[in-house]
Amino acid sequence: MIDQPIIATICGDIATVCFNRPRSLNSFDLKTISMFSEHLINLAADPTVRGVIITGSDKVFCSGGDLKWVYGWPEGYAAALHNLAARYHQSIVEIRRMRKPVVAAINGPAAGGGFSLALACDFRIMEVSAFFKQAYTSAGLSIDGGGTFHLPRIVGFARALEIAAFDKPISSEKALKWGMVTKVVEDGKAMDEANALVEQISRGPLDAFSRVKQLMTDSLNNSLETHLELERSALRISAASQEGAEGLAAFYEKRQPVFNR
Repeated sequence: MIDQPIIATICGDIATVCFNRPRSLNSFDLKTISMFSEHLINLAADPTVRGVIITGSDKVFCSGGDLKWVYGWPEGYAAALHNLAARYHQSIVEIRRMRKPVVAAINGPAAGGGFSLALACDFRIMEVSAFFKQAYTSAGLSIDGGGTFHLPRIVGFARALEIAAFDKPISSEKALKWGMVTKVVEDGKAMDEANALVEQISRGPLDAFSRVKQLMTDSLNNSLETHLELERSALRISAASQEGAEGLAAFYEKRQPVFNR
């Protein structure tokens, strides 16, 4: 790959955003995470892109914040991490608000901020030799990037606290057992499986998927009554759309729907 910390490519209607700092285990400094966030913003607004895959180069997904960069920040560690987290958290929000599927192709270790980033994605495809490690607490740091938000919702409160307290590596086998990943594949196959997953979703009612993703994300903060009203509104919009018309007609006519665009 060319010498850029983030490589973004589009093949057909699927975009790939790749961390490309293999000499630092695909960690991110302020420049890198700013580029990453900017790419996500642009892809979210691109009507030709129907899905996004996030991965890393050289058999590493992402090792999180570059602590060597943090150590060298002239205003001190706290200021460095405060600035870094601002841009990093912008990317997490973009992933959760993006009205298209976002898949993490975990082709190697996902640690620290890379761990939290993977958890923020809609789906996670993990290669068999890859592993998770939250890594923050071992460095005397608290977890950011939405890790303390998504982790207990995925694995449960008790297990999430155990992961935070002991920081043991989590194998692909254990990650699948705990519901942390969608599928485990052979080494070298994460990108192929991620592409297949995005294609499968994008061939279906993508607008309906987008509304459900938004509803599920919002459900974490809403009261039941507020959320029921949001569901009712989204259902009305869906029923009035071309997707809804086709899906309902196909049901009535006892055939498979064809969601053309």
